[in-house]
Amino acid sequence: MKRYKKIMAIVFSAIFHILSIILIFLASYNFIEFALGVEEEFMSAVIKSTNIFVISLAMFELGAGISKEYNSEDEGSNVFINVRRTITRFVGTVCIALVLEALIMIIKYSQLELAGNLYYPVGILFGGSFLLISLGFFLNMTKGHEE
Repeated sequence: MKRYKKIMAIVFSAIFHILSIILIFLASYNFIEFALGVEEEFMSAVIKSTNIFVISLAMFELGAGISKEYNSEDEGSNVFINVRRTITRFVGTVCIALVLEALIMIIKYSQLELAGNLYYPVGILFGGSFLLISLGFFLNMTKGHEE
């Protein structure tokens, strides 16, 4: 069972890292298209590339978390510390991605004069805030299990 667990951890970690690399190339390609004159709008190219880079970062962080969590040899170490560290890192990355996405949407909607659609990024900001507050609650509730 341990061998199966390690193999699956390696497979999923590799999948997420490969997807991250592909997304980095895609974001770079989108920005190079702007530099070559294919894309007309600077802000549109920057927003599209930034969105893809943020998703790539989340994919990389997920792959790193899976690799660290399931492929490590720390049988004797505290499980709670490992889970807290992995969850904190992943939820932190997701919160950053959500806030960046909301800010990008606010910029995009203000440029397109679509003020009526601002409730979407506000909802994303509230969701990210709730996720961050929940992470703080989780960390507070599990702080006694460090020893």
